[in-house]
Amino acid sequence: MTKLFLSQAQLEEWALADKADLREGRLVVAAEGGSDWPLTPAVHVVQLVSGEDTHQLVSRVKTEEQLGRLGAEQMADSILVGDSAYEVVPGYVTEVGAPAPERKPNSETDLLAAFILNKMG
Repeated sequence: MTKLFLSQAQLEEWALADKADLREGRLVVAAEGGSDWPLTPAVHVVQLVSGEDTHQLVSRVKTEEQLGRLGAEQMADSILVGDSAYEVVPGYVTEVGAPAPERKPNSETDLLAAFILNKMG
């Protein structure tokens, strides 16, 4: 399984195009017959704005639970961890599987992975 970060902006774009939607904490993909996958709220840490990156958060994705354990406070597109401030991209994490090379994608997870990779490419 591969963890994949999906930004809030990307999900909104898919929702406006009726390709996918976020419902009750799950990603629902219309093209896959309404298949859904669990989403966990998370952020992608883009850059350090002030202080020191003592937790090595830059370029990482952290869930709300992980941020809570660090004592981080999130405010829109930034987080504070102690005396350090970071710019973040809000979004969600989901787990997808890549299809094995010797077979066609046929599981819902394989189809989600193919859909997302197609949209990112």
